[in-house]
Amino acid sequence: MLAALLDIVVPVFAVVALGALYGHRRPGGELGFVNRANIELFTPALVFSALVKYPLALGEHMALLLAGALVILLPGLLLALCPIGGLSRPARMVPAMFRNTGNLGIPLMVLAFGEQQLGAIVILFVLSNLLHFSVGIALLSGGREGSRWLWLRSPMLWAAAAGLLVANLGISLPAFVVTTASLLGQISVPLMLFALGIRLLDGGWDDLGLAIRVNLLYLAAGGVSLLLVWWLLPLNPEWVPLLLVSVALPPAVLNYMLCEQYQCQPQKVASIVLGGNALSLLIIPLAVWLALHLG
Repeated sequence: MLAALLDIVVPVFAVVALGALYGHRRPGGELGFVNRANIELFTPALVFSALVKYPLALGEHMALLLAGALVILLPGLLLALCPIGGLSRPARMVPAMFRNTGNLGIPLMVLAFGEQQLGAIVILFVLSNLLHFSVGIALLSGGREGSRWLWLRSPMLWAAAAGLLVANLGISLPAFVVTTASLLGQISVPLMLFALGIRLLDGGWDDLGLAIRVNLLYLAAGGVSLLLVWWLLPLNPEWVPLLLVSVALPPAVLNYMLCEQYQCQPQKVASIVLGGNALSLLIIPLAVWLALHLG
């Protein structure tokens, strides 16, 4: 079991560490262009090809969608009721809800649970992405004009819709179309991890004590939410390990970028993101070990 755990966790953190090392040795690179290409092209290709290759019947996965939404939203509601000195309500809620389901979650869960679960993993990622660009931005912007429909611009939304339609309507695509999408999608996962390592160097090292305390609260809120969802909903046993790893992931780096855009205590949120990723070195192996035992 230890060897299997190392085979899952070490490659993920190794690529992140290589990204951090490369970013340190080659500072000043244009990471924005790379991340934009990943968000707008490579990851949507992964979403589309995964849903075509591993089709999901939405009617049979409604409980997973509901569970995924609840384990995202409930920790935010719990943190809204938990005042933390020095942090505004949006600055503590948004990182509690939106975890690193893309850069870290997808490769970690594929390694842990196999490519046959990629369809369900991608659905959880797309759901998190849509809520991030709708609920998350609404919280950060205070309902500012122009932010309400931003989620409709997400390429992941349209890639997911196209993949679900093709799979569920039995549309036969030329093999070269699916192969091209699959090849583009294969770029996204290692690039996510590599870019995460580079981006972590931009985080703030201030307020790390606060960041660790806040992240422990996030993990507790995620654990409570998962237990509640597990108790209330008729979940397929294969979904519970996915949800367990989801709530154990650190806050997404995107939280810092959005907080900077909307001027919502970006330096403190950067510390929270950095502290969560540091804590994940201990939490992720434990979460994967528990998830493998549940599976």
